[in-house]
Amino acid sequence: MKIIKVENLKKEFIIYEKEPGLKGVIKSFYNAKKIVKKAVDDVSFTIQQGEIVGYIGPNGAGKSTTIKMLTGILTPTSGEVRVDGIIPYQKRTVNAKKIGVVFGQRTQLWWDLPLIESFTVLKEIYQISDADYKERLAYFSALFGLDEFIKQPVRQLSLGQRMKADIVASLLHNPKLLFLDEPTIGLDVIAKENIRKTLKEIHEKYQTTIILTTHDLADIEELCDRIMMIDQGKIIYDGSLETIKAKFGSKKIVCFTLKNDSEIDLGVFETLKKKDPDLTVSLENKALTVIFNKLKINVGDIIGPVLKQTEVLDIDISDDHLENIIKAIYKNGL
Repeated sequence: MKIIKVENLKKEFIIYEKEPGLKGVIKSFYNAKKIVKKAVDDVSFTIQQGEIVGYIGPNGAGKSTTIKMLTGILTPTSGEVRVDGIIPYQKRTVNAKKIGVVFGQRTQLWWDLPLIESFTVLKEIYQISDADYKERLAYFSALFGLDEFIKQPVRQLSLGQRMKADIVASLLHNPKLLFLDEPTIGLDVIAKENIRKTLKEIHEKYQTTIILTTHDLADIEELCDRIMMIDQGKIIYDGSLETIKAKFGSKKIVCFTLKNDSEIDLGVFETLKKKDPDLTVSLENKALTVIFNKLKINVGDIIGPVLKQTEVLDIDISDDHLENIIKAIYKNGL
């Protein structure tokens, strides 16, 4: 079942450009240069109920503008957008009851109220029954450990606690669709892992459709099977995470942990650079890292010369990081 349908969606903003200096300011009152900026340019996609989709792109690519049109905050310049069968900007109240939204740097909680009172207010706003509210709050309390801070004013919560609370606030009314914008921004490694683990559990329990926008690609790898990439207002990739890794992730990384008293001549890799000019080698604190194109060089060609020269305590072999793959795509195109 399609929960989101977007066809030929466009959003344009009018920007007025003035010349520099006082003369430019005065002239702009009468004859400012009008520039049309295409924030979202002819975007089309569908999302099925229960999917977790990563929506990624550089700053200014059009991610937030797309999300704002899906949530009903912005009206499209042209094109069609439907969320669970309705047009969001025409029926904002109805749409708001179907969705949950978490913005990493903003909160929907009341700053000076104890957290539990924010939840109580939201219960009334969304007209959640007593039984549903009790059941969901108990579930989220166990999942997030809310009892430790639920009676504290929101302003006294740590960033990790506030993020958990915002996720709970967005899910209390059991929305069909959850928008997450940078949900792990500013969190430490443990807090990030807890948030990701919890989102997986929530998805499994409620089959909530999740759209995730983030610059932390570890979130994408952990949570999403499908990613959409947007650049300069256009979707440049829409498909599975595994496909993009297989198609564009040609680099391999081999990390050696060398014995403390060992020595190695890095010149041994010069011959391999003739096969792969982009091969890189680094040695730091007895950690030797070699990055190469797996389509041009075999792993054995890297490991063999090292083992012949020196004693190795450990070897780690991995594919290129998703972050590097995405950067290469934005830089060089598809």
